[in-house]
Amino acid sequence: MILASASAAVLVTAWVWVRFAHRGKTADELERQRRLDVNRRGRITSGRVVDFIEPEATPGARLVVYKYEIAGVTYEAAQDLSALPGALALARHATDRVASVKFDPKVPTNSIIACEQWCGIPGAEAKPAPARPSVAPAPKTQALSD
Repeated sequence: MILASASAAVLVTAWVWVRFAHRGKTADELERQRRLDVNRRGRITSGRVVDFIEPEATPGARLVVYKYEIAGVTYEAAQDLSALPGALALARHATDRVASVKFDPKVPTNSIIACEQWCGIPGAEAKPAPARPSVAPAPKTQALSD
C-alpha cells in the first residue's frame, strides 16, 4: 500500500512537472536547453558529417546530417545549426569529414554535433593562445661607487 502511494505521488509529481515546467518556453528555448544538457552530460564519440541541407520548406533552417556508431549500432541524425552561426559556417564545408559527436549515454539517439559551448565540426579546434609579446630583460646596471 505504501509503495503504491509512493508510486502514485511520483507519477503525479512527474506529470505536474512535465505539464507546467515547460510552459511559456519557446521551441527554440527548449532546443537550446536540450543541446546544453547533452553537452553537460554527454559522452564524445567519432562521427562523420554526411550532408549539409538548407531546406526550402523551412526558411532559415540549416541542417547538418551526421552519422555515429555506439556499441555496434549506427545512428544518423540531423541538427539545425541556424542558432549557432560559428558552427554553421564550419558545417557548410564539412561534408564527408570526421567530426566529434556528443550523445546522451542513457539515450544514444539524443545527440549534438554543436552547441553554444562546444563544437565537434572539423575546424573548430581550440585556437592556440596568442603568443606573449617578448619582453627584453632589463639592462643590468652597476652601482656607482664614490
